[in-house]
Amino acid sequence: MAPHRAATAPTVTLDITGMTCGGCAARLQRTLASAEGVSDANVNFALERATVTLRRKMSPAPFIALVEQAGFQARLHDEPGVNARQEREKAEAGQRADERRTVLLLVMAVLLTLPLVVPMVLMPFGIHWMLSPMTQLLLAAPVQVFVGARFYRGAVKALASGGANMDVLVALGTSAAFGYSLYRVFVPGGAGHLYFEASAVILTLVLLGKLLETRAKRSTSAAVRSLAALRPDTANRMVGDDVETVALSEIRLGDRVLVRPGERVPVDGTILSGTSELDEALITGESLPVTRQSGDWVTAGTVNGSGALQVDVGALGEDTTLARIIRLVEGAQASRAPVQKLVDQVSAIFVPVVLVLAALTFAAWWFLAGDFDAALSTAVAVLVIACPCALGLATPTALVAGTGAAARAGILIRDIEALEVAHRLKVVAFDKTGTLTEGRPVVTDVVAFDKDTDRLLSVAASAQLASEHPLAHAMVNAARARNLPLAAPKEFEAVPGQGLVAVIGGHALAIGNEALMDQLKIDRFTADSLRRNFEADGKTSVIVALDGRAVGVIAMADEIRPTARGALEALKAQGIRTAMVTGDTEAVARSVASRIGLDDVRASVRPEGKAEAIASLRQSAGGAVAMVGDGLNDAPALAAADIGIAMGSGADVAMEAAGITLMRSDPLMVAEAIAVSRATFAKIRQNLFWAFAYNVIGIPLAAMGLLSPALAGAAMALSSVSVVTNASLLRRWKPGKR
Repeated sequence: MAPHRAATAPTVTLDITGMTCGGCAARLQRTLASAEGVSDANVNFALERATVTLRRKMSPAPFIALVEQAGFQARLHDEPGVNARQEREKAEAGQRADERRTVLLLVMAVLLTLPLVVPMVLMPFGIHWMLSPMTQLLLAAPVQVFVGARFYRGAVKALASGGANMDVLVALGTSAAFGYSLYRVFVPGGAGHLYFEASAVILTLVLLGKLLETRAKRSTSAAVRSLAALRPDTANRMVGDDVETVALSEIRLGDRVLVRPGERVPVDGTILSGTSELDEALITGESLPVTRQSGDWVTAGTVNGSGALQVDVGALGEDTTLARIIRLVEGAQASRAPVQKLVDQVSAIFVPVVLVLAALTFAAWWFLAGDFDAALSTAVAVLVIACPCALGLATPTALVAGTGAAARAGILIRDIEALEVAHRLKVVAFDKTGTLTEGRPVVTDVVAFDKDTDRLLSVAASAQLASEHPLAHAMVNAARARNLPLAAPKEFEAVPGQGLVAVIGGHALAIGNEALMDQLKIDRFTADSLRRNFEADGKTSVIVALDGRAVGVIAMADEIRPTARGALEALKAQGIRTAMVTGDTEAVARSVASRIGLDDVRASVRPEGKAEAIASLRQSAGGAVAMVGDGLNDAPALAAADIGIAMGSGADVAMEAAGITLMRSDPLMVAEAIAVSRATFAKIRQNLFWAFAYNVIGIPLAAMGLLSPALAGAAMALSSVSVVTNASLLRRWKPGKR
């Protein structure tokens, strides 16, 4: 089935390098948002990515220029005509090279800083040993020059573009400590108290913090990299009986490709011949291989087992399921929580406010206490302990880690709003067919009033040859199993929520429920007694009428999914009520509900009435309602619910309307989706609390002289690392682990 592509506003997505803190991201976001033709802009510090939403389609060149004017570097994310994998590998190689250089620089800094720290360590033990002023200068100078260079560069770029960031604070604080000490070394009259160890320790610890932060940020975004790595670069195209290996970009729709045992499937498509078991774990989260055979749909990125498969190419590039999964995950990771707007506002004024506080602290200690050394020490401590990075990283790192963990389990979360709603759900409503049941009903009973059951089934199946409805498939399959003749109808019209009318062999045919029969004024007295008996057994039945007269009843049964009862119990354990909203009859719905333990049932609901049913559930529950469905007729209800949850085996339009997509048709995954959403939102709240608390507590302590500059630098480095590390703990989340 060709994927459905929803119409969206044009966007430009850029990969950004050179940002050092949340203040950089907030400043760049304001710059891009104010550009002509832009309706919205979002800069994600954790992903180092900017997404610009446009009012009309525009070239990305002006936005790249704006980024560079702001002091950063930018390139188009997944640029057309560029091999995305090669670009990612090139970027990752560059990051690894930068990391190696940082490690070498850090080793040098540690070796030079340790001798400066030793006297501080020995002092509590009564050992007063101090290096000569010139020795301290010779040890601290290389650290200030080589390690400090990256902070000076960042500070100059920020100030040149009219902003201020963490680099400004670090550069100003360490320069003040180093410059004052340098002055005291060469001033006539002796060195006095020096702060070389403070400047060296601050730079070394901040560099260590940046290194750990970079590694932790990379680990939180590992899920998207894993998904992107699933896509092969080549495919085996079949031309007649020959096979040629070509670049994936040369494959076209309708081509035949050969997938050998052990290879990854390069495209989405239909199996023409062959049977094999496919490992779909990284796409759907299903741990066991799944058997696929002729006629089945396969997905790019899955691993073929022991059989060779010939596949008819049905989707390529951005239209494949894998590409859509990556877009959903990246979109979720780049989205902004409502609270992030407050964080952005704080980050925008954070550095200027800290500079003012540092100046006031210096003035207070010097003019009121008359102690220049204490004034300098406390001012430097205020400058280096303030950390806008922790604020900027709090939300995006948790979002990236949580959505990545969910994606590995086959749960695709569209955006932050889905997370925010999922953690406060009161009711989860399920569609019945294909959601709580297998969605593959089979014909169990054919009752013809004239005893000719074959003719009744043949006529009913013929009318529905082109229908995608599960009940239609059941009748067509039953007719084919009996080798009955089938002929396409001359006229056909579906009546939503009721059935269909058609013309077969010159006869007017109607198949559907009592509402359709009443609309057509067809007597259903005999049929109703049969239907009541079938529905008491949990079977769905339809009335068949020819030329205005009921001629029989066809009953079908749809097996309840094995995990349905367990899924409802898991939701109840989370404090969530369960309901079913179905177009099936009251009797069938009640029969299913009693077997699996549903709290509420809304039956005989037509597609256009499902949105009203959701509104009714919301009002009665007094809180948020989720809708779980998989079909075309579920899309309005999915959109009307506070959060829509689509089964991955369902229609693309259902997935487009949903906030969460489950890549396996397993009701148990609904509870897992809510669990990972709650865990992610909890991490966001934890990170924001600690980021704000750290600055609110740390800055006053530094201003009161209770923290030395070195200790303040260590605390600043630790704050960012702790926030990112806390977020990365979400990577351990696994289904069933609550």
